[in-house]
Amino acid sequence: MIPGYASEAATTDYLKKHGPIACNKIGTTKLTASQAGFGCYRVSVGVPHHETALHKALGEGVNLIDTSANYADGDSETLVGQVLEKLIDSGDLAREAVVVVSKVGYLQGQNYALSQERKQQGRPFPELVEYGEGLEHCLHPEFLRNQLNRSLERLNLATLDFYLLHNPEYYLEWAEKNGRPLEPARIEYYRRIKTAFEYLEEEVAQGRIRYYGISSNTFPAAADQPDFTCLETIWNIAESMDSQHHFQLVQLPLNLMEPGAALQKNQPNGGSILEFVQQKGLGILVNRPLNAFFKNQLVRLAEVPAFAIQPKDEVVRKIQYLSKSEKSLWLKILPAINVPPGLRIRIKEQMAIGDTLKHHWLNLGSYERWRQIKTGNLQPRIQGVMDFLKPYGNQNEDLSSWMTSHREKIADAFEAVASIYAEDAAHQVDRIRRAVAAADRDWAEEGTLSQKALRAIRSTPGVTCTLVGMRRADYVSDVLTELKRPVNQGSRLESWQKLTAGLAKI
Repeated sequence: MIPGYASEAATTDYLKKHGPIACNKIGTTKLTASQAGFGCYRVSVGVPHHETALHKALGEGVNLIDTSANYADGDSETLVGQVLEKLIDSGDLAREAVVVVSKVGYLQGQNYALSQERKQQGRPFPELVEYGEGLEHCLHPEFLRNQLNRSLERLNLATLDFYLLHNPEYYLEWAEKNGRPLEPARIEYYRRIKTAFEYLEEEVAQGRIRYYGISSNTFPAAADQPDFTCLETIWNIAESMDSQHHFQLVQLPLNLMEPGAALQKNQPNGGSILEFVQQKGLGILVNRPLNAFFKNQLVRLAEVPAFAIQPKDEVVRKIQYLSKSEKSLWLKILPAINVPPGLRIRIKEQMAIGDTLKHHWLNLGSYERWRQIKTGNLQPRIQGVMDFLKPYGNQNEDLSSWMTSHREKIADAFEAVASIYAEDAAHQVDRIRRAVAAADRDWAEEGTLSQKALRAIRSTPGVTCTLVGMRRADYVSDVLTELKRPVNQGSRLESWQKLTAGLAKI
């Protein structure tokens, strides 16, 4: 395992070496982090451009990585471990220069399977929140120990810099769903958090983690919301354990359209969560800076590619061409190569993209919805089949020719569908851009919408680092361009208020 952990001197030297990259101290830990971190929610081992992006980020000025045991079912942590090992072994990066954050709490995928196996053996994880089919949650020390062992192994690290309880509010949501009275549920909620903190202090003493914290989507919520997580209450829990506790970091959502962390006065002392972290010297990581929920829709706070709008009959024609190409694969080409019948059926199901588009292309609702379906479902299906067929294509000219032409038909159909939704999305981006410019002079400066979204957050007092999903090298470049622009962390309360008022009109 890679020894060591992030240090004050090495993180400071790293950022000096890559200056003028904007950076902040992480609360009172004295560690220095770039103002944008590499968010690993949708990255995985075995995806070349994910590895390339992480290499680039760590090589050019980003020194905070945020991952979780449940991201890509553990494969996100594995990617981080592999990239760190390569860079450290080559001498291009010191372990002490990079801050690694991971999270724990979810039981999905292999963890869910492990949970079911333990139940059958009569030894379920204690205090398990059985949230739904395929999803459970747990904060009990027995589960945390199991998960820390696995995370350190995947990350190939002897010590994790920060270990966060991941969305513990699942307990409160489960309690409400099951008709539990709110106040007793909240008492139990914070008892579970305290028990987890006590265990995490033991891990700090053993040297397997340095600091701990909580990542919660409900930190910025209204105080009367049933699943609200109160940071002041949690801080008091940590203080009651030991004044020298290691609770040092929180993570929460904040973006142009969800300003609760800046505006919601939800702490018992009457302040916002950003005001509270400043008072107590806590570090704060912001997630979802570019993915906003606004008026019951997911809005991507980034530029929309320019597409020439195509007539609907042209869209239909290109989808039909795609379906015809798919049909030729399973009727003509697959029977001519040595693919078992059962596998042929599976390939047919995975490659029936034209049929999927035929039934749904007019009802996707928005460009962002189309982008999610394309990148999260359709493209992985296509790539999986193409990867499988590639060795056969090296030996069969018809298949090789089909693979080339089919990729072109996929691109044509995808662009045609995108053109139907891109115009409205581009207009929305323009309206958001104008509202941002009207809210704050610094935010109005040049840059892409994603850069302005990052600038609004990093210019807000209390924010340590914003986690951006930099899955591609060009995303990394976009972030680094913004981090090289100077901006002051001055009072932005009025700016957030103006922005909220401006966005309400669009």
